[in-house]
Amino acid sequence: MVNYQSTPGKVIRGEDRDIYVFDGVQAGDNIDTEVVKSFGEKWSKFSEFKASDLERTAAMYFDILTEQHLNGNTYAMDMGCGTGRWTKMIADRVRFVEAVDPSEAIFVADKLLKDKKNIRLTQASSEPLPFADETFDFVMSIGVLHHIPDTAKAMQDCVRKVKKGDYFYTYLYYGLDNRGWVFRFLFGCSDLVRKIVSRLPSRLKKFVCDLLAVVLYMPFVLTGRLLKRIGLRKLADKLPLNIYQDQSFYIIRNDALDRFGTPLEQRFSRKQVLAMMEASGLENIVFSEQAPYWHAVGRKK
Repeated sequence: MVNYQSTPGKVIRGEDRDIYVFDGVQAGDNIDTEVVKSFGEKWSKFSEFKASDLERTAAMYFDILTEQHLNGNTYAMDMGCGTGRWTKMIADRVRFVEAVDPSEAIFVADKLLKDKKNIRLTQASSEPLPFADETFDFVMSIGVLHHIPDTAKAMQDCVRKVKKGDYFYTYLYYGLDNRGWVFRFLFGCSDLVRKIVSRLPSRLKKFVCDLLAVVLYMPFVLTGRLLKRIGLRKLADKLPLNIYQDQSFYIIRNDALDRFGTPLEQRFSRKQVLAMMEASGLENIVFSEQAPYWHAVGRKK
């Protein structure tokens, strides 16, 4: 591991390692403290994952990552690591991972990653990151930057930490640019629900999101599973929430809270994601053609 560029405000001994906490972790201009708080609460509820669930989900997110991106010489950073589930999925493929998150979820990650020795946990935000520019061979931020007020700036802050010639990978909520009007209408209705649910008290919000997992997600999921069973896979793939047809109910509950529990959510078209990545200094950008949309990897010039 490399030295921090600044000194941590304090060091807290976790269950399996030291956790480095930086002062002013939620004091930057480009951060929403309510969003950070909500995710800290979320991950306190969903803190354990079955290996099968992680492997199944990681196969979707990491389909475009190769040995070129992740290998035994790679020094990686997971920005917005949350519980550390994605950190865990790449830890055995790389030399070392810096797992960074501004929320209390960093202490949950300590538990999930207890068996992984090549990881350091840091509580810090994207502005500023306590590392020198051009430190990492690979930086990833999965499902995080769209919850930051200025997504483009946050991406630039992350890419600055990537060495020239190395890689940045991200997943951002898509703007439904590859969907029809019916899908867009259903999403618009669900987004109105999110704006209400996200403002509920924590316990009530968690309960309502669990309820939504049952009454909103599961009808589509179960219909899709039935269609696949009788050989109508193409029709099943056109249903809303089709990526959950092979997921466990635990993952569905987790993502329902993720989707409806956050007060700040931004969505981007493929063209917008491409433009942000290029403006951050990336080239040779590769998008996955598979859900979840959009996830992409680019090489720093």
